[in-house]
Amino acid sequence: MLNARISGIASYVPDYILNNEELSQIVDTNDEWITTRVGIKERRILKNGEGSSYMGIQAVDKLLASMNVDPSEVDMVICATSNPDYRFPSTASIIIEGSKLKKAYGYDLQAACAGFIVALQDATGYVRSGMYKKVIVVAAEKMSSMVN
Repeated sequence: MLNARISGIASYVPDYILNNEELSQIVDTNDEWITTRVGIKERRILKNGEGSSYMGIQAVDKLLASMNVDPSEVDMVICATSNPDYRFPSTASIIIEGSKLKKAYGYDLQAACAGFIVALQDATGYVRSGMYKKVIVVAAEKMSSMVN
């Protein structure tokens, strides 16, 4: 059995920050109430109609650059998201196109909070089987598309 390992990590968060003070102008709450109950001080909001794939493309491009990996070396992209851009095509397919991963195959999986771990398990299985060598796992959630 072949070994699988995590060889690189990259991330992307949107620029716009919605803090508790600004949120308290929208709904009846305040910073102290939110912070003491859930510990959240701020949240990042993706603007301009972009979806989960936008965040995935930014992170994948950053990963490839930091690892000095040619996009043609990537075999697969597994995207864990409960907030896909569309029902079809998959968010993974949009990431593949946006990051110019010409030889990659991809799919989405929806497993809510466990999505990243499930995608990582899938990627491990593909690498250990020898079917694929370089698999990118993307976990991208645009929660602002689901909640007010």
